[in-house]
Amino acid sequence: MSVAGVAVSPDHFIGGRRVASDARFEDRSPIDEQVLAEVARGGVREVELAVEAACAAFADWAALGVAVRAEHLRRLADLVDANVDRIAAVECLDMAMLERSLRARVIPRGARNFRAYAELAESYRERVWSSNGTSNRVVRMPAGAVGVITPWNAPFMLSTWKTAPALAAGCTVVLKPPEWAPLSCSLLADLTEEAGIPPGVFNVVQGIGEEAGADLVANGRLRRVSFTGSSQTGQLVATSAARNLVPFTAELGGKGPLVVFADADFDAAAQKAALQYDDSGQNCMAGTRLLVEESAAGEFLERFHRAVDAHVLGDPRDEATTISPLIHRDHLARVEGFVDRARANGDRIVRGGRVAEIGGLWYEPTLVEPRSNDSEIVQQEVFGPVLIFQTFGTEDEAVALANSTRYGLAATVYTSSAERAERVGRSIRAGTVWVNCFLVRDLTAPFGGIGISGIGREGGDYALDFYSDLKTLQIQEDSTR
Repeated sequence: MSVAGVAVSPDHFIGGRRVASDARFEDRSPIDEQVLAEVARGGVREVELAVEAACAAFADWAALGVAVRAEHLRRLADLVDANVDRIAAVECLDMAMLERSLRARVIPRGARNFRAYAELAESYRERVWSSNGTSNRVVRMPAGAVGVITPWNAPFMLSTWKTAPALAAGCTVVLKPPEWAPLSCSLLADLTEEAGIPPGVFNVVQGIGEEAGADLVANGRLRRVSFTGSSQTGQLVATSAARNLVPFTAELGGKGPLVVFADADFDAAAQKAALQYDDSGQNCMAGTRLLVEESAAGEFLERFHRAVDAHVLGDPRDEATTISPLIHRDHLARVEGFVDRARANGDRIVRGGRVAEIGGLWYEPTLVEPRSNDSEIVQQEVFGPVLIFQTFGTEDEAVALANSTRYGLAATVYTSSAERAERVGRSIRAGTVWVNCFLVRDLTAPFGGIGISGIGREGGDYALDFYSDLKTLQIQEDSTR
């Protein structure tokens, strides 16, 4: 099968070979809603085959040692770099992120993930100490076969973000890609094979979340589960994993505040606020609640509207486009529902609030001024091009508003005061707080959410520890030679 001129298999990848299913599901492009592929629809049988393959491959993969596994990951990173244009072309058609963004930063980040974890795994030093007449060491043991479930926004990169530390730690992987954008993960399977990663170490089971995803999480032979998606689905995944006492990490939804103080650089803050419409707002880290100091509200809004007016809705393959379509007709209906209910609730639609004139799955960049902080549009994640505008009078009020939802994934603050940056940055409850910047990531830093935004942390040694079982090796001193 060819997508954007690239050969892509719509089948599963299990034990180093392609496996078909009798049942299929349609994968449509958000750009024109045309069918791209009839993708294998996995279930219990395919999940069991993949878990069996991963379990069978685990002992040999773990026994290779860190240095050999790291070489495999570096070869895989080189192959990602060599295929950026192909992967970007497929993912653009499949989930409609701007193709230039995919080529410039998103797909190359996948290669960076593999290299980063190869280096981190090799640089790990065991903790060594003496106590009570014994020598002690903390040893990492690969956990086993793991299940990974990734979302449809940036599916290739987010798959590598979870797969890289798992493989580096010595685990084997069963990946369930998103059904709304599954194709780039199929390309990742091809690259693992080309990199010489042994059969069964990396497996892909295509399918619907409620079917293949649920079956994967429920499989009692997995030793770890990692999930990225909505908070509601995360609760279901956590419940299922808990039945088998399987450690679980989840990066879930967000409702991030973007706090602008009167001493901020308004041009920079307004430009960054308008950037939250990037990818049609389908980014859990986005600062969707604009919290602006009252004395600066008018000046900020003037610059914000000017920045938003410069956006161009169009085909994500076009270099002039800055806002792409939403992922799926069902998701468009979800976004419309939030805005329609806000309007009915008496929240003021400052701009946008309807399907764009070009039709299809494009929704206008929308700004809502809620009548109350308790409004649904404030308290629930929309995951679309919808921002909230609120004002505050004092720093304490700003922090209180920032912390007033159940989410806590990320936050952004604009101020020219170093003291305020420190105070507010420490006071906001979020896994990541950016000050005078946004979406800057250090791969060694922990990443995850507070509240219903997640459980656990990914990134750096935090991820390697998650995919490992830690053992204390304690030996009586002077008892061995």
